[in-house]
Amino acid sequence: MTADTPTSVLLAGGGTAGHVSPLLALADCLRRRDPDITVTALGTETGLESRLVPERGYPLLTVPKVPLPRRPSADLFRLPTSLRTAVAAAERAIDQTQAQVVVGFGGYVSTPAYIAARRRGIPVVIHEQNARPGLANRLGARITRYVATTFASTSLPHATPIGMPLRREISQLDRAASRAEGLAHFGLEDHWPTVLVTGGSLGAQRLNSAFQARAGVLRAAGVQVLHLTGAGKEFVPEVEGPGAPYVTVPYADRMDLAYAAADLVVARAGANTVCELTAVGLPAVYVPLPIGNGEQRFNAADVVAAGGGVIVDDAALSPDWIDTTLLPLVIDGDRLEAMAAASAASGARGADEALADLVVRAWRESGGGSGATPGRGAQR
Repeated sequence: MTADTPTSVLLAGGGTAGHVSPLLALADCLRRRDPDITVTALGTETGLESRLVPERGYPLLTVPKVPLPRRPSADLFRLPTSLRTAVAAAERAIDQTQAQVVVGFGGYVSTPAYIAARRRGIPVVIHEQNARPGLANRLGARITRYVATTFASTSLPHATPIGMPLRREISQLDRAASRAEGLAHFGLEDHWPTVLVTGGSLGAQRLNSAFQARAGVLRAAGVQVLHLTGAGKEFVPEVEGPGAPYVTVPYADRMDLAYAAADLVVARAGANTVCELTAVGLPAVYVPLPIGNGEQRFNAADVVAAGGGVIVDDAALSPDWIDTTLLPLVIDGDRLEAMAAASAASGARGADEALADLVVRAWRESGGGSGATPGRGAQR
């Protein structure tokens, strides 16, 4: 450890895998570099982080959720009180951990963390996952110049595109070498083409309904499916007779093995999903979520333009689409091979290291490495 390397870092983010996965990737990278560093996550009691962070071996402190309303509502009138409560909780977390840098990944947790860090005079680092930035990071980018983005097209002040921080089991995955293990892990067989269907950590009812209706057709056509339905959206496929396996599970903690088993993926176009699929070189059918600010279609734009994926509108993802489009694609080995190569060429694997470098830089340039009191470097 050197004098200009932080000894304690607070990572703020949570709610969905899109925030938690890059948070954990950075945590792992910081710990690889310095096993003695204190890395603490700041999240909520109800988000996915409440399970994944402790399972990964990191302490989790919590703050109340503070939705930032985009239009008049009851939440808007409660916002000042809710925000004060959350900022106070974030300040306690900074004090308790003696954090010297706060890193935010957007979402409910990040806004109070940014405000608390500014009050405590410690540097803020921001990573924005989506092509279109969320409100929390748009606000946070106004108070710091240490801003990283996944996509070059993302518009934020002081932004440097670095890609998506990925867990090592994803960024270092050799799909061919791990394929047999992946198939065995999920109860799949090695003589069928494999489609992975996933709507992300929360699932996607549109995907679930369409594929549930065609489970028997896919099995009869010799296409096996690994379907991640999302917690609370599980179903048992109604199939009869011999055929390729159709496996449903609510969630996969070993996404590396799911990717290793797959030949084609049908998925939403969340930034983390797009970046993981391109990092491991998987061809994909992207079905952007049709709500929000439209960022999912932008997330997939580059890989689709390169030929590594195709976009299907949510409304067009139907049982008939599976018959007319998916089945011919999944049995076209030459096309899948070309798409896989294009996907891999679009991917990036080193963003965790780049973000860790930015954390160290923020600490050094804030005065942390020049004798300043830890945790009280001047924000620039």
